[in-house]
Amino acid sequence: MQPLELLAPAGDLEKLKIAVLYGADAVYLGGRQFSLRAGAGNFDDQELLAGIEFAHRHQVKVYVAINIYAHNQDLDKLPAYLDFIAKAGADAVIASDPGVVDMVLNLQPQLAVHLSTQANTTNWASAALWKRLGVERIVLARELSLPEISEIASRVDIELESFVHGAMCMSYSGRCLLSNFMTGRDANRGDCAQSCRWRYHLVEEKRPGQYFPVEEDDRGTYFMSSKDLCLLEYVPQLAEAGISSYKIEGRMKSIHYLATVIKVYRQAIDAYRQDPAGYSVTPAWLEEIKKVSHREYTTGFLMGDQGQTATVERGASSYTRLAAFVGLVLDYDESTGRIIVEQRNNFRQGETLEVLTAKGDNQIMIVNEIYDGETGEPLEVAPHPQQIIHLSVKEPIPPMSMLRRLG
Repeated sequence: MQPLELLAPAGDLEKLKIAVLYGADAVYLGGRQFSLRAGAGNFDDQELLAGIEFAHRHQVKVYVAINIYAHNQDLDKLPAYLDFIAKAGADAVIASDPGVVDMVLNLQPQLAVHLSTQANTTNWASAALWKRLGVERIVLARELSLPEISEIASRVDIELESFVHGAMCMSYSGRCLLSNFMTGRDANRGDCAQSCRWRYHLVEEKRPGQYFPVEEDDRGTYFMSSKDLCLLEYVPQLAEAGISSYKIEGRMKSIHYLATVIKVYRQAIDAYRQDPAGYSVTPAWLEEIKKVSHREYTTGFLMGDQGQTATVERGASSYTRLAAFVGLVLDYDESTGRIIVEQRNNFRQGETLEVLTAKGDNQIMIVNEIYDGETGEPLEVAPHPQQIIHLSVKEPIPPMSMLRRLG
């Protein structure tokens, strides 16, 4: 069996550490320029150095996204940035613009190039061309079915990566002009306004103020708003088709989202590797994956062209979740038997919370005692965002564990 990589997003340094500790084999991230997620925290130069050092210390690879579609002025600073990330020890860059790819291959030939999904690779001939040019891995277009992936793998000896979980864009492999047209924010240069998630009505030119619904209810239409991808069920089929890297979307998602999704897919990939023939999705994985904020899940185009029923939300473009993230465990104080927690959502004494840990099964704890982290005074409720509090516990809880309220 070929090695299978779990590739996770890292929108900032905190998220990188969460991704590493919760089971990623590699992370992808962006600097403050050249990346398609301008809304993420991203990494300045010192954070990038720290992130690469932390990841490598845990035997995790780091891929740096330079996946904008560059304009002339974007190219001026690119050589210096490539020199920096190469010296910083990045394991690869992710690029989509042919000119950017060519600059990387010529200026920093020791840097592996992974071709971004924004390059829209949908056939074996394109894959073969990119391999001849020097690309080592292709992040395939999201519009491919399993047979199409398998044919590319059988014809071209190159690493293949595929998205397996997360939000999807209604535009072809994410190359959208809607945001730029409506708001002046260019999605292809990292500043998408997510215009496809807005509510729309039909307005006839000579009837201003009259709004006609374009679907079955009067709240508006969400015909451009995609469901979320979830391919837990198809871990074996993807591997058999030739995918070696399983990619999770979400550089702008919360640390709770990352920890939950990464842990589930880590368990799934490990289960498949241990017993390929006996692989099955457990109810616990499905329950866990629904605890994070998400739209209705879909398998996208993997099983063939299923049209809008497979990919587009028909009703309101709403998120659902079965748990609320309320606190991040920073440390455990052996002298007091208390955990030190950074509050992320309101909770109070007497509540029952679930503890998500990087390893092992989730735990249940009752909040018996809350203390102010600065004064030591007892509290009934932790009301302030990111307030440092101490909680009495019966057993130690590892740092970077997460507390959440179910329901």
